[in-house]
Amino acid sequence: MRIVILGAGQVGSSVAENLVSEANDITVVDTDAGRLRKLQDRLDLRTVVGNAGHPAILERAGASDADMLLAVTQSDETNLVACKLAATMFNIPTKIARIRATDYLSHPEMFTPENFAVDTVICPEQVLTDYIAKLIEFPESLQVLEFAEGRVSLVAVRAFHGGPLVGKELQTIRKHLPNLDTRVAAIFRQDSPIIPDATTVIEVGDEVFFIAATEDIRGVMRELRRMDKPVKRVMIGGGGNIGRRLASAIESRYDVKIIEYSKPAAERLAADLGKSLVLVGDVTDEELLQTENIGDMDIYCALTNDDENNIMSSLLAKRMGARRVVALINRGSYVNLVQAGQIDIAISPAQATIGTLLAHVRQGDCVAVHSLRRGAAEALELVAHGDARSSKVVGRRIEEIDLPKGATIGAIVRTHEREGSDGKITREHQVLIAHHDTVIEPDDHVIVFVVNKRTVPQVERLFQVSVGFL
Repeated sequence: MRIVILGAGQVGSSVAENLVSEANDITVVDTDAGRLRKLQDRLDLRTVVGNAGHPAILERAGASDADMLLAVTQSDETNLVACKLAATMFNIPTKIARIRATDYLSHPEMFTPENFAVDTVICPEQVLTDYIAKLIEFPESLQVLEFAEGRVSLVAVRAFHGGPLVGKELQTIRKHLPNLDTRVAAIFRQDSPIIPDATTVIEVGDEVFFIAATEDIRGVMRELRRMDKPVKRVMIGGGGNIGRRLASAIESRYDVKIIEYSKPAAERLAADLGKSLVLVGDVTDEELLQTENIGDMDIYCALTNDDENNIMSSLLAKRMGARRVVALINRGSYVNLVQAGQIDIAISPAQATIGTLLAHVRQGDCVAVHSLRRGAAEALELVAHGDARSSKVVGRRIEEIDLPKGATIGAIVRTHEREGSDGKITREHQVLIAHHDTVIEPDDHVIVFVVNKRTVPQVERLFQVSVGFL
């Protein structure tokens, strides 16, 4: 696939790195020549220096032959103009734009074909906000990801000493949870994946990924892990885009304090937010944290634009008694250093948001993609099309499907249509946790867990129907 990426910032670079490794023809456009040189030194791709909103620059980047345009510059206006040019001058089939301004996002008619012609709008800040809000809702988890419009959840937890399932075989889950159906999709032990079977034994420190219907998540987690006290008090370090969005999203359910360094920005926050308490100060100020009772906080989220400040304030908060700390860290090397240390969860913005983009690049009918384990693994939601003759998955039991090593099918969401007495068609959705004898039917949404991202193309090929299928 020929893909033009506009913007070589954190999002653009991360997307380029992921897509280059999958044998795509990538061209990156940016005004910063030095940034592009560094990218070209690391990756096998083309670069073009210039303004992504200019037709001549898009022409040089190969827009005439491109299959997809990813407009992810820091400027919403540049991204919108580029998508319009891509549609009117270059006829690029798929156009994706990063839009940050809520004023634009609240007017979806702007993105229609007759206006700016954006096929898909992504807002990484909102994706991150939703991601962190889920971690606050399930404080025992390392990651909470949703599929099938929220009907299925994939949750990662760390097994602890004395936990209900530590030292026991996975087949005992059914005995402990006779009324709840779940499946352990994968286990990571000391950073190495283990494909679980019925006799696999969970050890202390294991990172366990399990999948279940979203309504059953609480019950399953209660069995897999000692439940922490419910979260009541949240402190947010940094009142930027993400901090403000998070405070706005959760302040109706939790007691929220937010620390912002800039006084003018803090005043704007106080005016915009309803119940949150806004404080002016430095997130690494130990005296301020002490005064604001950081030790009583259930969760501290470090969300400034500075990695070092986020790391230091998280370590301070943890040392001073905060029950759980979450740090936003842009540099991938930093994430790997601090993850699973004193900082409970280190979030890479690029890895948390890249799935939104990857879903549009994947082959076959891919509805959702989530990046796991800092990009090493993936979870995909794929739609099964065709019939037993044209498809390699439809009409087959899961044990009969030739999945690549390290790939497991975790769950299936099946839609049933029923006609009421008034003639209206209603749709009911059924969540099926995958077992060896589960048969996949046409139009099933299949959740696949892949521990090695290199095998993703093989999984995609499995879900593609043969040429003769109509």
